[in-house]
Amino acid sequence: MTILSQNAIFIIMRLTCMFSFILLFGAVGLVVFIHLQDPEEIVHQQTPGLHSCFYLNHLLPPGSSRQSNSLEPSESVPTKLQSTDRRQSSIMFAMKDQQKGEEINSIKLHKRRRRFIIKKSPILISMNSSILNLPTLKYEDRNNSKWKSLYQIQGERKRIMRETCSKYKSNNRRIITPYHVSRIFVEDKYRVLYCEVPKAGCSNWKRVLMVLNGLASSTKDIQHNTVHYGNYLKRLDGFDHKGIYHRLSTYTKMLFIREPFEKLVSAFRDKFEHPNNYYHPVFGKAIISRYRVNATKEALRTGSGVKFKEFIQYLLDVHRPVGMDIHWDHVNRLCSPCLIDYDFVGKFESMEEDANFFLHLIGAPQNLTFPKFKDRHSNEERTTTKITQQYFAQLSPSQRQQSYDFYYMDYLMFNYSKPFEDLY
Repeated sequence: MTILSQNAIFIIMRLTCMFSFILLFGAVGLVVFIHLQDPEEIVHQQTPGLHSCFYLNHLLPPGSSRQSNSLEPSESVPTKLQSTDRRQSSIMFAMKDQQKGEEINSIKLHKRRRRFIIKKSPILISMNSSILNLPTLKYEDRNNSKWKSLYQIQGERKRIMRETCSKYKSNNRRIITPYHVSRIFVEDKYRVLYCEVPKAGCSNWKRVLMVLNGLASSTKDIQHNTVHYGNYLKRLDGFDHKGIYHRLSTYTKMLFIREPFEKLVSAFRDKFEHPNNYYHPVFGKAIISRYRVNATKEALRTGSGVKFKEFIQYLLDVHRPVGMDIHWDHVNRLCSPCLIDYDFVGKFESMEEDANFFLHLIGAPQNLTFPKFKDRHSNEERTTTKITQQYFAQLSPSQRQQSYDFYYMDYLMFNYSKPFEDLY
């Protein structure tokens, strides 16, 4: 009995010690919790924002106020409250400095992220991208039958181009990358974007852009090498995405095109029938090696003397021995007219009239007209419809049909007639 009593007393004492320890631990925790509830500690630990400012405002005594541009306490507040207010003011300054630092870090992070996005992502633009008023006929020109007629022609060309794109291209998202604008030249003074189409007056158009930009006083003063190798004109893909989007949305976008077969023959005559230290060794050697039977060592060494039929074999070969070139590529691929809403579509066949009408629309100086001179091989006759037919007469009907199929979208989009009656 005595032993049981001693055990009971021991258990009671043990429970009492445990309960006392729990009470002591709770008391210590409460003290720590109360310490953590100190207003200054709360303000310094909170992220600056609406709730912090709200809490500080409620620390002020009723009836006290702050000046909108100052954190100094009001003179009517008692000394003790002034001390409290100054303390809260210093807290507010610390908060603002912290907030300012966080905003700077946030801006830096945003800029780094934006640069990464710009570098990696494509540009998305809406269907009708031009957000400013495009060049229209001036009031005094609206009764001018010539200007009215040319303006109506522009409307019709753009209508056909849009309808062809709608029918054959599915570009609902209209994703544009720097590649799509790599052939577009920029003239910032008159806000012009020009897509370069080789063998369709591109050299003279570059001269015009240089004069508009103040780089030369006359188109006659600009040599061929200066035009193509001087790097005086900016390309659209040289801008960041913001610059590209801004110019696509606000500048007047134009291109000039040419009958596809005629453009092709013009390119062949220029690059293969005259000495050329690039096209002969790069394209000529590969073409002769692949398509000429029993080619001479001299022809294989120099690449000179490529025949038009051999050139067409290369063009139509899905396994070309050498890649495509801008001089005979599709306009549809060079300028992406189904992605970029061109405001003006000129034609080489009516170059003088179309070009000068465009210059009139953008308000170019009246003494600036489109050059008439031939840029290269000036003593040689320009490639005409008659000359083009002579070259294509060297081909079989099948090769002519395949060539037409190759440029089918250009023929359709720019409303050119079939060049031969036997084409289907």
